[in-house]
Amino acid sequence: MKKFIAAAVLIAISTGAGLAQDVENGATVFKRCQVCHSIGPGAKNKIGPELNGLDGRAAGTVPNFDYSDANRSSGIVWNEENFKEYVKYPRAFVRGTKMIFPGLKNRQQVNDLWAYVKQFDASGNVKK
Repeated sequence: MKKFIAAAVLIAISTGAGLAQDVENGATVFKRCQVCHSIGPGAKNKIGPELNGLDGRAAGTVPNFDYSDANRSSGIVWNEENFKEYVKYPRAFVRGTKMIFPGLKNRQQVNDLWAYVKQFDASGNVKK
């Protein structure tokens, strides 16, 4: 029985099921992003678009931001799965993007960053 429990724990960890999302840690991870992006009340476009309401938003649609053709025509609707793939290495996920971020490789940081970003609605308020 102990071997079965140990195997189940290893499978959960290897598949990411054991990686809880931590909003506070995600806020710390977001500090890497805030050079180019803003989020929350009063967020504005910077070098990159503001990220309010990202979950469920079509890529390339923030008003008054000059997206690359690749991003605008990507057909992506942001959700947890594609966000996590994108932030690992943006230029591989959307070939031709202007985003120069080298990527975030740590899975826990990626999970935490998503937890932080997804909490904001399109107005920059934390969803209740």
